[in-house]
Amino acid sequence: MHPADGALLDGSLRARALQLTHGWASWLETQSGDRPQLPVRDLVVRSWERTRALGVDPEQGQAPEPLAVDEVERRRRASGLEPVVGVLRASLTAGAGEAQQVMIITDPDAVVLWREASNPVKHRADRLGFTIGARWSERSVGTNAIGTALADDAPTQLFAAEHFVKSHHAWTCAASPVRDPHTGTLLGIVNVSGPAATFHPMTMALVSTAARLAESTLWCAHEQRLTALRQVAAPILARIDGPGLVVDDEGWVAAVSGMPPRDRVAAPEAGQPMALGGIGACWPEPVPGGWLLRAGTGLDRSVVRLRLANDGQRARLHVTTVGPRGELRWEQAISPRHVDIVTALGRHPEGLDAAGLADAVYGDATRVVTVRAEVARLRRVLGGLMLARPYRFAPQVALDPAD
Repeated sequence: MHPADGALLDGSLRARALQLTHGWASWLETQSGDRPQLPVRDLVVRSWERTRALGVDPEQGQAPEPLAVDEVERRRRASGLEPVVGVLRASLTAGAGEAQQVMIITDPDAVVLWREASNPVKHRADRLGFTIGARWSERSVGTNAIGTALADDAPTQLFAAEHFVKSHHAWTCAASPVRDPHTGTLLGIVNVSGPAATFHPMTMALVSTAARLAESTLWCAHEQRLTALRQVAAPILARIDGPGLVVDDEGWVAAVSGMPPRDRVAAPEAGQPMALGGIGACWPEPVPGGWLLRAGTGLDRSVVRLRLANDGQRARLHVTTVGPRGELRWEQAISPRHVDIVTALGRHPEGLDAAGLADAVYGDATRVVTVRAEVARLRRVLGGLMLARPYRFAPQVALDPAD
């Protein structure tokens, strides 16, 4: 531990830090991996054993090389955590400047996607390689709250020399997994770290509570989307013959007609046929915010036509799906900015990357964050009819000129 950090510890923390330092050194000298004589928690010893087997150097741990900015952005969009970054920030960074702590959110690979802290703490974290894009798994940096929480699949708090690498002994950290509340899939890790002097036994409870609040927020947001989709689904299902159901982009069922209820089906993909019990083979047909799956569409390919129109007050997007069972029509009011996006993609069927679309819509290729946010909102209407990387319409979509 750095002398300055030791001076900041109260008597009990200083004594515990010294105990752990001696236990760490004693364990490293024991090549057989026997338990140290001084008190060290079982979960820490298990992590040390994993870390030593991985070949991490406890004396000269290397700072992980961060991923490129575009890869971090891709991982952020794919993480499912973007909607709750604000919730976690509000829960964990109040007073962070005074506490000299940093909040970290990672993906399931322990890659740091978001970081919030005062500038002095950021600079100190930078020296450890605790930066955006760095991978903080046990394989990369040894025992640490993020990597060990991932390895043990449980909330983890570490103090001082419980970390495997010596340069991390001046820190304390607490981390908790965040899961998809519907599927249980691990979305990432939320972590709070700071100088060892900021250790508090309640920090672990605070981080775990913030993780549960994030999961609750994701649950509520999903239920709100399904509720909105049910309002769209009711009149559509009333107009079709035979069994059918309306689902969101992930296959969660909003409404069912003419068949037993179910919670989820496979996630539909634009232009890809599906086979469902009670329906048979069908093509997913787009509806606002989701997909209609109905019997009798067979495997004859559907064609989707988009038409922009203006009723004098607000632009509307008219969608017509033409398939074996005839036509399915619906319309949705959209913003002028979404009209610009639809028009730009209609002019570039080969697709545009974020910079190209920002230039086409705003005349400024640097506004990639803004255009990505707008595309995300538009895709809630069009779903899989809009593809990404690059942004473009799905192959079966044809765009008619605006009125």
